[in-house]
Amino acid sequence: MGKDECKTMLDALNKVTACYRHLVIALGSTSDSQNLREELKRTRKKAQELAVANRTKLTSLLKDKSISKEDRAEYERLWVLFSSSMELLEVDMKRSLEIGQDFPLKVPTRHLIQTGMTGSTTTVAARAMSVQNMKYEADSNIDTADLRDLQCEISQVSQMMEEMEMKVQVAPWAVEAKQEAGAELKSNMSVGNSSVGVISICEEEPKEEEGGGSRDTGFASICAVVIFLVIVTVAVVLGYLVINMS
Repeated sequence: MGKDECKTMLDALNKVTACYRHLVIALGSTSDSQNLREELKRTRKKAQELAVANRTKLTSLLKDKSISKEDRAEYERLWVLFSSSMELLEVDMKRSLEIGQDFPLKVPTRHLIQTGMTGSTTTVAARAMSVQNMKYEADSNIDTADLRDLQCEISQVSQMMEEMEMKVQVAPWAVEAKQEAGAELKSNMSVGNSSVGVISICEEEPKEEEGGGSRDTGFASICAVVIFLVIVTVAVVLGYLVINMS
């Protein structure tokens, strides 16, 4: 029961952290707005709440001397995943602070960057907050007032990570992975399987018809050889003409 609960909590943290990263990407672009700044604030606070819950649960389990060797190995694996998620959250919070300082909304000091991103980020924020519709309540000066809170929260996250290392000593290199790298990206889990929601990071590419890929590859190779021979022939002819003229 403890392992399932930990996995569920960690899955929720990972998805909210992914949502936060998605929102940070829109900062300073033409999609930037007061609503985005509020979405960032609420999403990172949700991530921090989940982080505290994960830390408390895993710390108590890893300090339990009565758990079996197999259970301890599994909790240590989850602890490493949790630590990695916290590191990513801290990096994105620092990035959000830097970009927010460079692109204030109330008193613009530079033009927003045309990155090609369009539309609202409300859907992503709603997934992170587990709501269908976002309600915005922030003041017009959120882009400046929130930066002070963000600086304090970055310090709190850094301090929490230091305390984690002191309370539970788990060597990441000693923990064995239970799945291949990138296996989670190939998962066919639906959005409805999680109360937080899932950001589609990548989709499986459609399989080519049998024989089609090899034929295309062979044709491309032949074209490349022909083009190379033509270039070499032209170079030889030009060289010969230059020598004769001199």
